[in-house]
Amino acid sequence: MTDIAASRGVTRRAALAGAAAAATSLALSPAASAATPPARRPNVLYIMADDLGYADLSCYGRRDYQTPVLDALAAQGTRFTQAYANSAVCTATRVALITGRYQYRLPIGLEEPLANRQNIGLPPSHPTLPSLLAKAGYRTSLVGKWHLGSLPDFDPLKSGYQHFYGLRGGGVDYYTHATNAGTPDLWDGGTPLDQAGYMTDLLGDRAVAEVRAGAKEGKPWFLSLHFTAPHWPWEAPGDEAESVRIAAKKDPQALFDFDGGSLATYAAMVRRMDEQIGRVLAALDATGQADNTIVVFTSDNGGERFADTYPFTGRKTELLEGGLRIPAIVRWPGVARPGATSAQQIITMDWLPTFLAAAGTAPAPDVPSDGIDIRAALTGGTLPERTLFWRYKNHAQQAARRGQYKYLKINDNTFLFDVEADPQERANLKDREPEVYRALVNEWKAWDATMLPLDPASQTHGFLPGDLADHYVAKE
Repeated sequence: MTDIAASRGVTRRAALAGAAAAATSLALSPAASAATPPARRPNVLYIMADDLGYADLSCYGRRDYQTPVLDALAAQGTRFTQAYANSAVCTATRVALITGRYQYRLPIGLEEPLANRQNIGLPPSHPTLPSLLAKAGYRTSLVGKWHLGSLPDFDPLKSGYQHFYGLRGGGVDYYTHATNAGTPDLWDGGTPLDQAGYMTDLLGDRAVAEVRAGAKEGKPWFLSLHFTAPHWPWEAPGDEAESVRIAAKKDPQALFDFDGGSLATYAAMVRRMDEQIGRVLAALDATGQADNTIVVFTSDNGGERFADTYPFTGRKTELLEGGLRIPAIVRWPGVARPGATSAQQIITMDWLPTFLAAAGTAPAPDVPSDGIDIRAALTGGTLPERTLFWRYKNHAQQAARRGQYKYLKINDNTFLFDVEADPQERANLKDREPEVYRALVNEWKAWDATMLPLDPASQTHGFLPGDLADHYVAKE
């Protein structure tokens, strides 16, 4: 896409510059520091889609359907073309979002994703984005997906959210609201709900109510709206019959829905999410809060089966660009330039220091963020150059991005790509640019030594040839 071709070039010298840095300097400290709160602190509406691909919005290039609400939001703010998820799967990225740190610093962040481990979750004692904002006087709410640990030890209400409505696990049927195990998973705080409705609509309804409640309460608020769309199962509005068909299979993995879905179904799921976001934004307007509310829309990781990740290859569970590159739109009145496109590199863990700076506060001193305040990118400036790091247990994947270059390892195969000139990651430059390659490998190793080691018992997810035909295994 032209956005990729227009991305800021970075020299070979710049890619080598970080190699000599000490491991402790590889993860940047947040640009923001504690400050006097501004006279009128902004509300924050953070919207996260689930498994949405980079090009799944029409403003990012999707051709077979339109997303008019999010397209309009992009026209009113800044659209990023080099935004990354902290992980190629949901739980790990959500750890980075709520802590502002590399997820590999916590045992819960080693889960790819969390599944059936009752003793693993986000420690309630760990400072989080909502707990820090609550301490600064914000009303804090989570509407939608949690997936950071189960009751009784782990709960969004124990980690800084004052209000919670949604699901605790990783995915539910859109109509029955049940997990793969058939267990209902819809909650209002600590109360389980038996409530009819399409999940995307229910989340939209509650988000509208939270916006109105925030207006009445009269203090700044933070609302994290985590849709399950367009995550499997592939059920569009009006697809109750598909919900019944899946339930009748009596398969403990039925919600993965490998025999369901289509491009048309996927389109309807994304369009419905777009419509519900429109209702939430309309509530901001109706309550007179739009001019003082930061609105961010993004995804938790790259796209899954029916997603469009053009111009990238790879998808969810893979450290290829398609598994990591995500849409990111920011409407921030007075800060984000309307109609702008930014090629600055940002990542999920950057939202914590950015939102805290906007609120006039800062991360906990003893738990510094690995992210940075990205406001400079929203005003048309540049962010300090840094190296971003990933690892993924399945297929022993490793990745590092600095400037235009990306180091990638999958099993025993290693690569160096210029992902600005070659976004499909086809031309392996490790022999043409050996110094750049070695520098990034050494940086990755130094960074990895500061993280928790892989947990042999942790869950890791990936696709097999029997799941997806394009994941065939070629014989060498």
